[in-house]
Amino acid sequence: MLRILGLALCSLLTCTQAEPGALLRLGMDIMNQVQSAMDESHILEKMAAEAGKKQPGMKPIKGITNLKVKDVQLPVITLNFVPGVGIFQCVSTGMTITGKSFMGGNMEIIVTLNITATNRLLRDDETGLPVFESEGCEVILVNVKTNLPSNMLPKVVNKFLDSTLHKVLPGLMCPAIDAVLGYVNRKWTNLSDPMPVGQMGTVKYVLTSTPATTASYIQVDFSPAVQQQKGKTIKLAGAGETFAFPEGYAEGSSQLLLSATLLSSELTLLQKSFHVNIQNTMIGELPPQTTETLAGFIPEMAVAYPKSKPLMTQIRINKPPKITMKTGKSLLHLHGTLEMFVARRRGKTTTSLFRLEVHFNLKVQYSVHENRLQMTASLDRLLSLSRKSSSIGSFNEKELTGFITDYLEEAYIPVVNDVLQVGLPLPDFLAMNYNLAELDIVENALMLDLKLE
Repeated sequence: MLRILGLALCSLLTCTQAEPGALLRLGMDIMNQVQSAMDESHILEKMAAEAGKKQPGMKPIKGITNLKVKDVQLPVITLNFVPGVGIFQCVSTGMTITGKSFMGGNMEIIVTLNITATNRLLRDDETGLPVFESEGCEVILVNVKTNLPSNMLPKVVNKFLDSTLHKVLPGLMCPAIDAVLGYVNRKWTNLSDPMPVGQMGTVKYVLTSTPATTASYIQVDFSPAVQQQKGKTIKLAGAGETFAFPEGYAEGSSQLLLSATLLSSELTLLQKSFHVNIQNTMIGELPPQTTETLAGFIPEMAVAYPKSKPLMTQIRINKPPKITMKTGKSLLHLHGTLEMFVARRRGKTTTSLFRLEVHFNLKVQYSVHENRLQMTASLDRLLSLSRKSSSIGSFNEKELTGFITDYLEEAYIPVVNDVLQVGLPLPDFLAMNYNLAELDIVENALMLDLKLE
């Protein structure tokens, strides 16, 4: 009975979750950008400037007036992953606190301190974006120096300093942690925006679940939404093909893994762009595209067209493009038809000679340009060729294998590469610069080893 109940709950809960189409592993190399976030936001300096202003609801500190904070040291930030939680953060800094002391003279306190907090990583319910929230902020005094007279009783001085600093520092420093996290969180905001794939549709990187934190990295799973321009969503065909981060990468490094299934779905947006009509008599190194050339492979052509006529070729891709990946090699599978016509003058109806069903593979090489994934294709091989119709009678289409192979390579592959120049969008997070990434083809996925420099 319990087993049946468990299966029922699975069907209601687990089985409704989308499978990830991309995985992001954030190591400490990327997360250390919190240091730059604090530098860029100048938050400590801003907090110091606010310290001397009278804040609503803030009680004056007994024994000190005209409070000011100056000479804030450049913070040193240490981060550690907390499995299942997020990141433990320690900010080491120093500053000088000045004011009028209870003795009437100018007081100066030079303090070195650590601010610690746990930054819990969550998924925002409204936006679906990753978000850090701090909790348990503490200020730990490392060293304190003061210009108070040395003849004062040490207990009195220490009591005064302890009372003063514990009133000033948490209110000054802990909001700085929150402000820096807000600055970092804003660098996730573009992640949920639909990104265009040419004029044919968009890709939106949607989180599958709350990011998971381990002792070495944060993992973010995406179920990208691939949508045509008219609003129809393309399902990730072939979902269920397993892919995972390969071993052997340095601890603390960061990688992005794009599944072959995701790339196939994105290329489906471009499927109609792969349809072409080619009516050039001379193409590259090919022989003239005429009925006379075809007669060398199909003798029936010489009978049907004793006088040479120019050809027009129509290629249609009638199945969604599919990317497959094995370690070190990626192929683009295209299924469609290749139909040849006798070209006529403008206004005249073309005459179909024959229509072939074709299946061919293209080898794909990947690169990144302007933060978009670029693909360059070259012909791998023609896998199958079968005749579907013919106006010139029966003929052995296998005799055309070499001719069609050369035609695809010279005439069609350049068209495919022109279409692929549009590039595919990559997740926009933390102002990541993908142009520095090192790319590697692994089992069922493309991996980008992310670099900061």
